[in-house]
Amino acid sequence: MAADVLIPASKGGASAEAAEVLNKAAAATIKTSDPVVKPGQYLKVDTKAVYGGSLVNSSGKQIFWKSTQNGQLYIPADLSAEWVWNREERNPVEFQDEESKADILAMYAQQKAERTPNGEFNPQAGGVLRAKGGAFLGHEPQVLIGTSLKDAASLPRDPQKLLDLIYERTKGAGKTPELEAFVTISDGLRMGAVPADLRAAMYKAAALIPGVVMADKQATVDGRKGIAIGMPLPGGGSRDDIIIDPSTGLVIGERDILLKDYPGAPAGTVQSWTAIKTSVVDSAP
Repeated sequence: MAADVLIPASKGGASAEAAEVLNKAAAATIKTSDPVVKPGQYLKVDTKAVYGGSLVNSSGKQIFWKSTQNGQLYIPADLSAEWVWNREERNPVEFQDEESKADILAMYAQQKAERTPNGEFNPQAGGVLRAKGGAFLGHEPQVLIGTSLKDAASLPRDPQKLLDLIYERTKGAGKTPELEAFVTISDGLRMGAVPADLRAAMYKAAALIPGVVMADKQATVDGRKGIAIGMPLPGGGSRDDIIIDPSTGLVIGERDILLKDYPGAPAGTVQSWTAIKTSVVDSAP
């Protein structure tokens, strides 16, 4: 490791409750076999997402809304083959009043009509993308910053070594080293294709991060229940959670929840959430 990389001093790791959940999830994920994807088949990762948004309209009024966007990612058995990603249209669904509804609907209609100069994919409008090796828009899928999914075997399975590597690669990013490490692990787990032994190491590494807490023993995302493990943002205004199915050790969703009251959004409001489900299918669009 480079001499100028500073690893945060140990502060005891996650809370005792969070560490227990994460270590149990690590044990469960090892017992849960990874889906067997045969030649010609795909690992399908379904995502359902709700996002919160806000802006100041032409009248100077702060307005809030929520939008939905679902997607299906098809990962072939041969990771170097063509991946298919279907992103459905992003549509606003909740508004604070009729005035804001009109503003937001007009904005979305304009955005969906716009294309980049060379006619590339418009994330707001949705569409189907295809890419060899999953390199959508020129970026390979990463299980961790600096390591692609196809190179996942190269990552350490020792939790402390894995966490140290994450701290090294995320140095200077995010609001704090600990929060950035937790977000990095969450991003990797969310992709739905991380090998079981690496998932287990990620859970155990998360248990070593100071500030990680057991947020909710009965968290619900898209009708499925799990345990929410999270980390409050500096200042305590909100918390990022991952939601784990304790029986399988799989991440079934994530959410961003307010911890303080804000105009139009009291404490406890879920600002955004994503539900994740994986399955094996015989074909892709």
